[in-house]
Amino acid sequence: MRAALSRSGTLLAVLGLALLLGACAAKPQRGGTKVTLLPQADGTPSAVIVRSTAAGPQAVSEQRLDEPYQTAAIGPGRPIALGADKAEQVHQAYEPLFANAPPPPAKFVLYFRAGTTQLTPESQQAVQRVLAETLTRSGAEIVLIGHTDTTSSGEANDALSLRRARLVRDLFLQRGVAPALVEATGRGERELAVKTADNVDEPRNRRVEILVR
Repeated sequence: MRAALSRSGTLLAVLGLALLLGACAAKPQRGGTKVTLLPQADGTPSAVIVRSTAAGPQAVSEQRLDEPYQTAAIGPGRPIALGADKAEQVHQAYEPLFANAPPPPAKFVLYFRAGTTQLTPESQQAVQRVLAETLTRSGAEIVLIGHTDTTSSGEANDALSLRRARLVRDLFLQRGVAPALVEATGRGERELAVKTADNVDEPRNRRVEILVR
């Protein structure tokens, strides 16, 4: 029997993938493989396509799983059979896997004064907490994305957003994070948190997003 998995839609969380692979190694009744789809940690939709040639190379069957705890059973000489598990059953069956799973990705936002790389007073107070929470995830990759409002020119905003991201990167490096684990990039005014016209001073757009994964 051979079963192949391909993802579609939103990517599965790391824990979802781990359980998926663990389930594929399990042998349900009468032999075969069972796939269970976990929900995303943040509630966003996810899906996986299950393909099987269990009935022979010329008899490929395919099913899409797109509901939390939906299952697909693959057995020799049989088409894929859809079903569903209860959340409690899955967590009990794979308790060690859930207990040792890495934390889900996290996101933080720091804000800046207009036209500068100076954090706002509120973000100055929050930055040490953000650093401390991030540093609990040893070996995590950190992506820093700088943004601006729509004042100034596009070229100037690109440069300013990158300087903001690099400033936050320096804060992580000062705390001992390996440079290879921290990526800084600037998006200027391309991805506004609050849509505005040109030359609008919007504090919520002057930010650095911190993605920890």
